[in-house]
Amino acid sequence: MKYYIIAGERSGDLHASNLIKQLLKQDPQAIIRGWGGDMMQAAGMDLVHHYQEMAFMGFAEVLKNLGKISGFLKECKADIKSFWPDVVILVDYAGFNLRIAKFAKAQGLKVFYYISPKIWAWNQGRVHKIKKLVDRMFVIMPFEEDFYGRYDYKVDYIGNPVNDSVTDHAVNPDFIAKNKLNNKPIIAVLPGSRKQEIENMLQVMLSILPSFRDYQFVVAGVNNFSKEFYAAYNPDTNIKIVYDQTYDLLSYAKAALVTSGTATLETALFDVPQVVCYKTSKISYTIGKMVIKVPYISLVNLIAGKPVVTELIQDDFTPKKITAELKEILFDKYFIKKQKEGYASIRQKIGDFRTAERAAELMVSYLKQ
Repeated sequence: MKYYIIAGERSGDLHASNLIKQLLKQDPQAIIRGWGGDMMQAAGMDLVHHYQEMAFMGFAEVLKNLGKISGFLKECKADIKSFWPDVVILVDYAGFNLRIAKFAKAQGLKVFYYISPKIWAWNQGRVHKIKKLVDRMFVIMPFEEDFYGRYDYKVDYIGNPVNDSVTDHAVNPDFIAKNKLNNKPIIAVLPGSRKQEIENMLQVMLSILPSFRDYQFVVAGVNNFSKEFYAAYNPDTNIKIVYDQTYDLLSYAKAALVTSGTATLETALFDVPQVVCYKTSKISYTIGKMVIKVPYISLVNLIAGKPVVTELIQDDFTPKKITAELKEILFDKYFIKKQKEGYASIRQKIGDFRTAERAAELMVSYLKQ
């Protein structure tokens, strides 16, 4: 069968690449084409466009780039029509993918959604559009099954791929030596994987180093960006950057400062105490505050349904507050214990699934019906 897959960011590239590997096991004759990243291409997909070309973050940034996005949509629709797949598989990335879903459905193509858009967070009315446009929805958050159930829409909960990735990770015993780290305890700094995120977050995160001279700050870098790019936000030559080794970094870390996103859940599953940080443009934040319908921004707190980790958002994201919260997760044994109990409850809620394998089995089965 022929599969057309679209992912619009780094985490989508990772999860879609694992899905592609499993689809090829379930359907060895599969032909797979789509939009995504290096990992999807390496897994066996014919890559049309890289997600980096479409990585616009925040309401204001999307508005500024509407012309580019419109051009990408037009090109994607033409390519789908030319390829004519048995199914279009969309991975998160709601703004773009829901428009593609509408197009594909109008052509009479099957539409699957792997990793639901976060419609439970804002604009919940989009659930009615999804019911009309998406043949099968595969969700990775335990609470999403109940959310969609309230609208009489049956979805498949397939576990969470982050849990699979963390469980499968083999820690590199040479990580410290390989990266020339010293024997001080490590504070992991995860500033995000998008240019705008790093620009907004990293300098403030690193500014607190003088208060923690007994620790070494290690930044989780991604190879999309040069050492010079990261160095611009680095006030201290003692700060280390390790590239594409986030899981090894978390395996060795004593605590972490984490930009809100998938990394908050990864950090929790590695059982590392963390402070969640987030800052965007004033316009995006103001609009976000008006439309977002959930009480937390981190996946950790959303899955737990209560505040397990501290969230320093926008005006609370200051060196003074980061310092105070980091001291708490380093030195307050009661606070650390409570946070790790919260992590344990999250692991229980997620459950033990092989997410990509389960999704591929279901997808091939539904297509054969």
